[in-house]
Amino acid sequence: MEMTTYNVTLIPGDGTGPEIMEATRRALEATGVKFNWDIQHAGLDVMEREGTPLPDRVIESIRRNKVAIKGPITTPVGKGFRSVNVALRKALDLYANLRPCKSYKGVRSRYENIDLVVVRENTEGMYIGVEFAQGQPETAEMIQTIDRLGAGKLRPDSAISIKAISITGSRRIVKFAFEYARANRRRLVTAVHKANIMKYTDGLFLSVAEEVAKEYPEIQFNNVIVDNMCMQLVQKPELYDVLVMPNLYGDILSDLCAGLVGGLGVAPGANIGVEAAVFEPIHGSAPKYAGQNKVNPTAAMLSGVLMLRHLGEREAADRLEGAIAGVIAEGKRVTYDLKPHRDDPTAVGTREFGEAVIEAMQALPASAG
Repeated sequence: MEMTTYNVTLIPGDGTGPEIMEATRRALEATGVKFNWDIQHAGLDVMEREGTPLPDRVIESIRRNKVAIKGPITTPVGKGFRSVNVALRKALDLYANLRPCKSYKGVRSRYENIDLVVVRENTEGMYIGVEFAQGQPETAEMIQTIDRLGAGKLRPDSAISIKAISITGSRRIVKFAFEYARANRRRLVTAVHKANIMKYTDGLFLSVAEEVAKEYPEIQFNNVIVDNMCMQLVQKPELYDVLVMPNLYGDILSDLCAGLVGGLGVAPGANIGVEAAVFEPIHGSAPKYAGQNKVNPTAAMLSGVLMLRHLGEREAADRLEGAIAGVIAEGKRVTYDLKPHRDDPTAVGTREFGEAVIEAMQALPASAG
């Protein structure tokens, strides 16, 4: 049987991005899965040359290939461009942000045996960007309109942000969470909300979630108010599995969950839509370490594991994840942040960590598949 070759857009990113993505690319190729990489550059260097950190050709490449893996990209400060990630989500309607948070032996943390998945709605809620600045005529008009409609009295010196949650947005993100749970044999989906206070917006999200849950009788469903969820995650995270929530709560809780397993250095992520999926580490580009062969590529490699699962290459994904976990657990050929002391002279570089993962993968028995 002829092997599938996957066309994948590869965005190296900037800062330390090219180094960690080189290690990740080599590890992905070492799984034996065949890739045809479409390398596209974005970020600060591109902005200097082309006037935008995200040229149209990058988006067109992802539309064409439907799958991309990217390194971290520095958001230009004060340049009128909010974020490459936000722009990609909007252009490609990547409505689901997927953030698995899993404990790996050898990663320092106060917790053990965490295995949580945060599913964050990416396109609405508090982050739709409909805002009215304090002191502007349209803001005064908005305040008067709210008063006239009997919706409440706002202070005249207020700034306003609009929160919008739709049936459409809620239904598709909750369905995504249940489909992910079904495909990955997860047992429980928890909707996180503040419907006790925001009865119309979060109330709508919760009622849609309850309806969708009925379509998946084999998967348990419950709901937890967001402030209580923060306490629950700190006190008894083992009670939870897949968490689905509106945009703002997802932004906050996904980082909280990453903190339970050792931080952003081991946190993979994906932004997924109907037509395309972009896989990436969550951490920043750490420009001060650029070119030093120093930083940990684990989060990028684990994002590659997510990409392999998305492509249906589960056996390869399991082998790559097993190899990463094995190298970290052994603790010898790991980067400085994975050593007990950050100045440990036995720490290795980005490239050497990647080579250790490849060697560990080659030592693993391939499953009959």
